[in-house]
Amino acid sequence: MRKDKLYLLTFLSLSIIFLIISSVAIRYFVNEAADKVLETQLEFSKREAKQVATLIGNQLANNNSKDDVIKSIQKSLENTDLGFGFISVFDWSGKIICHPDVKLRGQTISSKKSFISSVTEEISSKDLYELIQDDKQDLNSDYNENSQVIFLSPVTNSDWIIGAHANTEKISQHINTLKSNFRNILLIMGFLFILSSVVIVRVIGSNYEKKLELKNEKLSDEIINLSKLNSALDSYQKQLSDSNVIENDEDLDSSSKKRILTYLRNELLPVSTTDIAYIYTDTGITYVICNDGKRTVSNSSLDELITNLDSNYFFRANRQFIIGISAIDKIVKYGNSQLKILIRPNSEVDILISKNKASEFKKWLNL
Repeated sequence: MRKDKLYLLTFLSLSIIFLIISSVAIRYFVNEAADKVLETQLEFSKREAKQVATLIGNQLANNNSKDDVIKSIQKSLENTDLGFGFISVFDWSGKIICHPDVKLRGQTISSKKSFISSVTEEISSKDLYELIQDDKQDLNSDYNENSQVIFLSPVTNSDWIIGAHANTEKISQHINTLKSNFRNILLIMGFLFILSSVVIVRVIGSNYEKKLELKNEKLSDEIINLSKLNSALDSYQKQLSDSNVIENDEDLDSSSKKRILTYLRNELLPVSTTDIAYIYTDTGITYVICNDGKRTVSNSSLDELITNLDSNYFFRANRQFIIGISAIDKIVKYGNSQLKILIRPNSEVDILISKNKASEFKKWLNL
């Protein structure tokens, strides 16, 4: 149940983050795309209007009659695809001379409804985008309420003006289509990203849980083994105490000593092996620690002492320590594979049994 809740929270968190990022991304991408589209449309409209103005100017300069020129231009404009924009011809009074829609010829363009007010006025793609985004903005004229005059180019040798129109309705629809496409793409990508992220989190979590379970099982086995080891230790200590192995066992190895000779300052002291808790070396000196905490010094090395001590009672834990069975308080796990021996009286130096010697230690405890 907790895992399902975790996966749900992961999904919701990723979804919220994605929605925030995608909302910013959509706005940015749409603005950039719209700016490019409008910039291209503006450049195309300006170029087309200038070319037509130059063409008409040349025809008039060659003494072609205005009527012939008007007929030629009107024929070229009729039934053309309005697309994102088109051009028209009108005079300085605003009267339409040529237009793709023949029915609009002769009508007048209201100066209040034109996006630009003079032939010297220049607009940018941002200006056009703001116009399209403004729902309250009046559209340009009575003859085509869905278009705006965005550029004016005067015709030389006449009072005519070429007007470049932008079909704001179609441009707005195109921008909305771009916005919709961006949104759909981001939603699909976001869904796939979130779904794959949740799946990956679930797979990684499952693998981690399996490893954790194996680790816990291994730890449980180690705890059981340590419990067995401590139980065997208690049993062995009780067995040695009840049978009084050290002093009374008739089968005791004759080579085992019952006492060792130690020194306390200038005093020579024999110490019974039954009183020894542990023996250790430090800076080349061998110390003998008794059960009551008394410490004396021996001239013998640990190698010499272990050969003369009862192996049932004493164990060579490592190069530095010989420990007595009665002094062991507890056995705990240390590191990955070592054992740590806690003894009484307490030792200032940790007594560690390596992995290689752990099996020998267990055999010593009759495990």
